Amino acid sequence: MNFKLPIFDVKNLSFTVNGINILSNVSLQIFNSQYIAIIGPNGGGKTTLVRLLLGLEKPSSGNIKLYGKKISQFKEWYKIGYVPQRAAHVDANFPATVLDIVKMGRTAQRKVLSSMSTRDEKLVVESMEQMDITHLKDKMVGTLSGGQRQRVMIARALASEPEVLILDEPNTGVDVASQNRFYSLLRKLNKERKITIIFITHDIGVIADDIARLFTVNQKVITCNNPKQALSCDEMSDLYGIEAHLIHNHKHGH
Repeated sequence: MNFKLPIFDVKNLSFTVNGINILSNVSLQIFNSQYIAIIGPNGGGKTTLVRLLLGLEKPSSGNIKLYGKKISQFKEWYKIGYVPQRAAHVDANFPATVLDIVKMGRTAQRKVLSSMSTRDEKLVVESMEQMDITHLKDKMVGTLSGGQRQRVMIARALASEPEVLILDEPNTGVDVASQNRFYSLLRKLNKERKITIIFITHDIGVIADDIARLFTVNQKVITCNNPKQALSCDEMSDLYGIEAHLIHNHKHGH
């Protein structure tokens, strides 16, 4: 695989709804095995940006390439694991066990619902072990706590062996101890399995030390290659109130 080719290559992307600019002229690149945070105020366009990256919305102008292909021609969606906002909110009566949900990460890759192979079973077991939910496998997902459900949804994403994991506000309503465990897990996935992690949050306080690059979204996007510096400077607070301009990123992480 050509590691110099960005996974996501976004050029001059704009998105307008009813004449209102949600995103303006965004350009960014995300490379293999990077750990990136996308931060910005609520309503600043973070979730819209992710939906555009996933092909769930179409840009008003500009273009996006995934692994060098136009998004309309990209077929290997199983490479991208996505845990949307509020994924942990499940109807209490939802008729599925934890095991059922995690298995969906494997069956989603197939055109036909064939029976699970030994390898599928192994990946499902490993994903549950990684997320520390094996003891919950026979529990109905609706009976779990928010933090547990969140781990189930991430296990489902991991079961499909993604190269990229996109998490939208994953820590909403999760206690601090769980958050810390969660960060150490992400660090492990990034370092050991070289999974590219894109973590979206509006809470600057929850940015983990491990994050290597930061995109700040507030209609425009600022790319920052030294998050620790960025988070301590005054400009950061200004971002939440003013329109930011794109700082072109020259350092490509390979």
